[in-house]
Formats: sequence, C-alpha cells, structure tokens
Amino acid sequence: MYGSHLMSKELATFRSVMKSFMVLIVTALAMGETLAMAPDIIKGNQMASSVFEILDRKTEVQIDTGDDIKKVEGVIQLRDVEFRYPSRSEVAVFKGLDLLMKAGKSMALVGMSGSGKSTVLSLILRFYDPIAGKVLVDGKDIKKLKLKSLRRHIGLVQQEPALFATTIYENILYGKDGATEAEVIEAAKLANAHTFISSLPEGYQTKVGERGVQLSGGQKQRIAIARAIVKDPAILLLDEATSALDVESERVVQQALDRVMKNRTTVMVAHRLSTIKNADVISVIQDGKIIEQGDHQHLIENKNGAYHKLVNLQQQQQQQLQGGQSS
Repeated sequence: MYGSHLMSKELATFRSVMKSFMVLIVTALAMGETLAMAPDIIKGNQMASSVFEILDRKTEVQIDTGDDIKKVEGVIQLRDVEFRYPSRSEVAVFKGLDLLMKAGKSMALVGMSGSGKSTVLSLILRFYDPIAGKVLVDGKDIKKLKLKSLRRHIGLVQQEPALFATTIYENILYGKDGATEAEVIEAAKLANAHTFISSLPEGYQTKVGERGVQLSGGQKQRIAIARAIVKDPAILLLDEATSALDVESERVVQQALDRVMKNRTTVMVAHRLSTIKNADVISVIQDGKIIEQGDHQHLIENKNGAYHKLVNLQQQQQQQLQGGQSS
C-alpha cells in the first residue's frame, strides 16, 4: 500500500519497491526460523554452562604431588576411615572402617545396596579422599603418592565397561601407554577374548562402535578385562563385573577373571554367589563397618550371620525367578 503511494508520487520506482518487499519477506522468514530455534538455544546454553561448571571445578585430590611408586606388593589397608560423599555430606558412609587385604589374595565385599562396597574401590583408586583415617598401599599413605604412579599398578573392571568408538586393539592398548602388540594379544588371551577376536573378519582391527554396540555384553566385558590387565597390575578391582551378564556369558567371563586374579591382590564387589564363593576372604559390610569376615565355608556355617542371610535371600530370589519363568 505504502509502496504504491510512493510510486504514484514518483518518489520510488517499481523496482525499488519490489526489492524492499523481497528483503522484508526474506527477513521475516529468517526471524521466524530463528525464533523457532529459541528453545533449543536456551537448552544448549544450559547444557554448556553445566559442562563448563564441571571443567572449572577444582578437585581437592592432589594429582602431581607426592612420591613415585615403582613396585607394589599389593597389601591394602583402610585404617579407621571416615567418609561422606561431597554431594551428600549429611550421610556418613563409613564411620571408622578398618579393612586389611593381603598381597596376592582375593577379597569379596558383600552387603546390602548402599552399604559402601563400591565406595571402598573408589577410595583405593583415590577418586575421593577420606575425611579421616588413611588408605594405605604397602604401608604407604596413598595421599603421599603421585596419582598416576598409584593407578599404574591398579586395574579396574566395572559393571558396564566403557569402550571407545575405535578398534578392539586400541581399546585394549588404552590400558597401557606404549604396550606392544604381543602384550595386547597376551592380555586378550588371559581375558578369554583372543579366540572370539580372531574369529572376527577384521580381528583386532574390528571397530566396536559407540560404547561397544557392535559387541555382546560378554565380549565387551572380556575386552575391558584385557585392557585392565595389559599393564600387569598388582591390584585388580572388580565392581560387579559379571552382574549384567546372562548365565553363559557370566561363565566365560568368570573363567577369565579366575585366570587373571592369580597372584594379584583382588578386591571384588559382587552379589552373585558364583562370583564370591571362591574368594580367599569375604567381608560383609553393614552400616559402614565390617560385621563379618571369613571364607565362604566358614561364614555359611553361621546360620545367624549376615552372610548366611544374604545367601539365603539370593537363593530364594533365584527360585522365585525360575518358578515365574517355568509358569
């Protein structure tokens, strides 16, 4: 309307009016698309701010200070440890926990969910420092050791293995800087993984996909075991390493674990009886303290003990599950 008025007064040409009209239309379309993206932009800003918040967080764990540790025998001791998670400072996880793990032996930590089993592993790995008390490796306070030097002697296998979107070979190699091909293959053999890897068309160069989606649960777990032991650690930590597997995969993975646990200090967190019954020592944690300790045979004979009750509860649950499946 205004354009025709300008043209009638000979203040504008038809060409200039059409140019202005097209600019307005294109601008309106661009603004409309931009406003439609506004919710996503807001979400993106919120996500980025949370990422930067984590990056800017200052850890209280000193990383580069302390002594190098060249050789580890594997004696682990938690002495009068008190601990609370920073995000739940009002809840005491441990109140004077004392625990001794002998070199070259295996210890299973059992107890109800939330009793602090996995927290013991986190303290040994020094993901956190205790509020009071000490965590000792071969009699040395781990606070006085360089973090990288300490973790060089520790292997960790978790319930859900973290595999990277690269080859099987590179996933195992990640466990030790500069490992040779022979060391990678030997670790895979110990982890009961070499046979299935060799049967794949591309062998060790097979891409595992994002988070290992190209592999089964048992295969992923065996690769994680190989990655943990390629550096030949003196200490092996197993956090529910077989709990997410089916019976057959569990059997194969357990065979691999039994093989790699020999002559290593092994601390395992598990619920399944098949995983823990062969441990040298079983420690029952309740309310932040060790309430029972011994081997499977000794503990199961104590019919009033916490371990006996846990085993009975697990067997009842398995029977109910089997009964439900048969019906």
